[in-house]
Formats: sequence, structure tokens, C-alpha cells
Amino acid sequence: MSDGGTERRKPARRAVLGAAALGGAAAAAGLPGTARAAGRPGGHGGRGPGRRLPNPAVIAHRGASGYRPEHTLGAYQFALDMGADVIEQDLVPTRDGHLVCRHENEIGGTTDVADHPEFAGRRTTRTVDGRQITGWFTEDFTLAELKTLRATERIADVRQRNTLYDGRWEVPTFEEVLRWAERQRRGAGRPVWLHVETKHPTYFRSIGLELEKPLARLLRRHGRDRRNSPVFLQSFEPTSVERLAGLVDSPVVVLLGGASSRPWDFVEAGDPRTVADLVTPEGLAWIAGFAQGIGPTLDLVIPKDSAGRLLEPTTLVRDAHDAGLVLHPYTMRNENAFLPRDFRTGDDPAQYGDAFGAFQVYFETGIDGVFTDNPDTGLLARDDFLSKG
Repeated sequence: MSDGGTERRKPARRAVLGAAALGGAAAAAGLPGTARAAGRPGGHGGRGPGRRLPNPAVIAHRGASGYRPEHTLGAYQFALDMGADVIEQDLVPTRDGHLVCRHENEIGGTTDVADHPEFAGRRTTRTVDGRQITGWFTEDFTLAELKTLRATERIADVRQRNTLYDGRWEVPTFEEVLRWAERQRRGAGRPVWLHVETKHPTYFRSIGLELEKPLARLLRRHGRDRRNSPVFLQSFEPTSVERLAGLVDSPVVVLLGGASSRPWDFVEAGDPRTVADLVTPEGLAWIAGFAQGIGPTLDLVIPKDSAGRLLEPTTLVRDAHDAGLVLHPYTMRNENAFLPRDFRTGDDPAQYGDAFGAFQVYFETGIDGVFTDNPDTGLLARDDFLSKG
């Protein structure tokens, strides 16, 4: 295969869900997209979570973060305007217990905190999930203090154009996002689906800032605590997912990193299992005992070789569906830096590659949805995929 993406291996179509373009019927049904699954149990359109969503669903990763600084109301709104089916939030706490939307609790790379001399003394080094990190941390700020900061682009070397929006938006609380989603629902007449992650829950519990109970309270307050609520709750720590499942009836999802990695709650508890153990039929059956879905890295769906080229798909999609689990892998992005080598164009990491080609290969595995920084690309790619079905 060439590095420029002119040749590519296409895996055999496996467990592709039946789906049809609904056209105008989609609006009548309250669907944000143009496709819906035919109704396989455990997947969208069946009895599983997200049955009212198109399939495959396009999930805006931290909002439309390919175009706006991530986890801002600007990124969430732009994703919704593009037509994204679901919008993701990552949650971390402030010192006074408010849940705010940041990918990490270290905010030196996503806010202008370094430009605030009044907070220079807050810069410190902490050990989070076994890693030493130096910077500024949300748990050292009250919400009022955090609201004096403004969001900035996290990967400016790749997304220089996004820096145009540095300073435009503040850090939103999750309650503000819920209120925003409700305003959008009233305006559009259909719910805004959210994908909500608890970040580093074991670490935060160790310092007295539990995530699950405050999140459950907010979900109950805003009517998103039911089995059919338009929300997915997710974490890389299965025990956090189990805690959430015990507090609310909302659908819950276990996120899965690299095959050799171990969830941090497993590390703390001395549980020897790795992600490789969790993606076996036995591991998936265990997950299905308390969760409705998994969110694996794309490499667990189609591995890559040492050069970054795609190999043959694994059996994960089939095995997850056999266990009754919805499968939402992460993350598709347009830039060469993030694409499989098969689909890169040229040598510039910031240049767009053949993202449409990559989407097709992943959709052909039968996944129920995908996280992407570029919802517009994902939606067009889904249209292409369904038109060939």
C-alpha cells in the first residue's frame, strides 16, 4: 500500500447492521441524521441503548474539536449545527466540587491559565494514574476562579487555524451544557444526545472529589437518569461505570484503551486483567453484566502494523454484538497525523489525508458509531457508506 492512500486494504464486511436512508421521514421521527438501524437487538434501532439514533452514529469528539477549541460551548454548538448525532463531554471536578468539561484536569494546555499571574503559584506537579504531570489542575481552583480563564486550542501545531478562537469561550460546567442541550431541544423539537465521561475517577475519589454521585444528581435534576434518556455515560475505569449503573438507569459504556493497558482502577485493586482480557468473549460477557456498550480504541477493531498500516479486522465487533453490547470506537480525525498510514496524503502532519477512505474501512466492520473530531466528514462518509449498502 502507498503512503498517499491510493491503495488500501478493505476488510471484509462483518456484521454490518441493516440501515436505510429515511430522508424526510427522519425529521418526522425526530432523528438528527438520515439513517437508522433495522433493529438488531443490542444495537441502535433495537432494544439496546441509542435505538433512536442513526447507525452508524457520528459522535462529536469533545465537540467539533477539529474546528474549535475542544470542550467549549462553541465546539458543542458547531457540532450540533453540523448535524452530529451525539456530542461528548469529559468531566473533571473543581476544588469546590463542580463538574466542568475538560479532557484532563491539567489545564495548562487547554486554557490561558499560564497568562494569569495571580495563578502562577498554583503550578505544581501531581501524580495522576501513575504519571507525574506538571501544570495547573482543576482540583486546585474554585469554579469562580476557573471562570476567569478562557479556553485555547490544545494541538495548535496541527490545528493552527483553531487558534483564531483562543480566548473566545470559557470553561463550561456540565450543568451549563445540560441547560444548553435543553434549549436546543426546545428549539429543534428533538433531544441532544450526550456522551459523558468520568475522567480519572479513582484518583479523584482518593482526594475526596467523587465524580459519580455529583454526576448522577445532575442527571436526575435534568431528567437524563432513565434507561431511555438521550445520554451515554462512559469511563476507562469499569468500577466507575458500575457505580454509575447503580445510581441511574442511563446507558453506560466501558472505554477500552490499548490491548496491553490496564484500567487504573484495576491497577489500584491489584486486578491483573488487561484490556486484551476484557475484549475476549469472556471479558465482554463480564462487561455486559453491568454495561450496555464499549468504546474501544480503533486499533482494537482493526490493528496496525509497525509502520502504521491497517491489518485485518479483529473479531471484536462480532463478539461485542454477540454479547449484546453497542460499540462506539474512537477517534477519527482528518489530519495525516492521526490517520492510518494507508490513508495519509503527503508528509505534512497537519494536511488532510483520505479521511473518507478510512471512515469506509471502519464502517465496513459493523461498528455502531464512531467518535470523530470532524463531524461533517463523518456524516458525509456515512452517507457514502449507506448509499453503497
